[in-house]
Amino acid sequence: MTEQNSTKYEYLAEDPNFKVMPIMLSLIIGAFFAILNETLLNIALTTLMGEFNVTLPTVQWMATGFMLVMGVVIPASAVLLQWFTTRQLFLGTMIIFTIGTIICAAAPTFSILLVGRFIQAAGTGLLMPVIFNVFLLIFPPHKRGKIMGIVGLVIMFAPAIGPTLSGIIVEYLGWRFLFICVIPFALFSIAFAYKYLINVSEITKPKVDVLSLVYSTIGFGSLVYGFSSVGEEEAGFLSPDVYSFIIIGAAAIILFSVRQFKLDDPVLDLRVFKYPMYTHGVLMFLIIMMTMFSSEIILPVFMQGPLALSAATAGLLLLPGSILNGVMSPVMGHLFDKFGPRVLMIPASLVLSGTMFMMSRLDADTQPWMIIVGYILLMLAASAIIMPAETNGLNQLPKRLYPHGTSVMTTLQPVAGAMGVSVFISILNARQQHYLNQSATPENPGTINEAMIAGVELVYFIAFAISVIAVILGFLVYRAMPKDQEEEAQMETEDI
Repeated sequence: MTEQNSTKYEYLAEDPNFKVMPIMLSLIIGAFFAILNETLLNIALTTLMGEFNVTLPTVQWMATGFMLVMGVVIPASAVLLQWFTTRQLFLGTMIIFTIGTIICAAAPTFSILLVGRFIQAAGTGLLMPVIFNVFLLIFPPHKRGKIMGIVGLVIMFAPAIGPTLSGIIVEYLGWRFLFICVIPFALFSIAFAYKYLINVSEITKPKVDVLSLVYSTIGFGSLVYGFSSVGEEEAGFLSPDVYSFIIIGAAAIILFSVRQFKLDDPVLDLRVFKYPMYTHGVLMFLIIMMTMFSSEIILPVFMQGPLALSAATAGLLLLPGSILNGVMSPVMGHLFDKFGPRVLMIPASLVLSGTMFMMSRLDADTQPWMIIVGYILLMLAASAIIMPAETNGLNQLPKRLYPHGTSVMTTLQPVAGAMGVSVFISILNARQQHYLNQSATPENPGTINEAMIAGVELVYFIAFAISVIAVILGFLVYRAMPKDQEEEAQMETEDI
């Protein structure tokens, strides 16, 4: 450890002379605006098509490319966390993000706008592993739930208000102000961190295996691109442009994984999966992310189709659930610290499963209030599962594996999102098409709506089946602690 944190206290937050709040504010301010930027641009895609005279598949690269770059850079974060100090890495990522934002704000052409967007994504992708790692090092396991809950508020609340905020800015100020408005806050975050942020991590400078980085770049990049492209191809997963990238990505990830177990200093130490509660947390995280991402896409399509609601109304109906998810995240974190994961995960997984079954009964007569209630229940269940599952899993890891544990989880986020959306949308489209092919009046608007209802019912029934796995996992969870503390607790019990 550095001189600054080599004290009698194992965790810096336990030192009464250590100022935790400035570090938290430095990290959270930067994270909020970087993550806000993920969804801030989605509502402006139509405006950008007209501004730069590009097609929908081209402009979609603003969203797809963002996830793609994140999927590529995040695996390298485990190495970077051990090569650079906390200050260097946070300031570096925020400077990269700010440069990308400035390029986007001033972009004269779509290609330059896309380059700026990719630079933003590189900064955003590296930021979350830094934040998770710092909080793991500062706070002891019994206090991490509340802290991770605050991070969860940022992660969930920022994307939730993104589309609403974006709509107002685009309508009254223009799309460039989506970036201009972020710049002063990003600069403030850099200045604040420069003054208050100190190093809390140990710099070990492990050997960097270049071949592993090549495998991870090809693997995660191809996988995210392949799954993200499903919706753009008429043949879906049967399109060569889709399955070829998925196969290449899967093969590269297998080669990457095998190589990690042979290295003394792996880029991404997959031995984290030897710890059962970490693996449990990853599985719960994947289930929730796939369910949430797919619902955020499918529910607006359903509301604007069979329910004949406007896009603005559909967005407003989902807003209460999204905001409540962010607000409840710190509360769930506090409850996790106090009662452990079982008290949260068992009822939350049952609520999740019940909600998915309720959603599988949606039809043209569904009242909007039922959508609001269903989405609120979904997001409440998510807030009671995601952060507790992640925190509990990371708590079981020894400190040397913190960079790898955080990097694995953040790497899986864009992959899980791309997989969830593409798989569920493909199922929806396939069921729709099958229904229309069996119908005598496939062109009839009523028949088209019925086909969409059939597709939505099937998607949510499959989601219900997946959620049953979450229920089983909920009953298997137990409060985790680092292995050395676990052994000490066991010795104390034996002495008694």
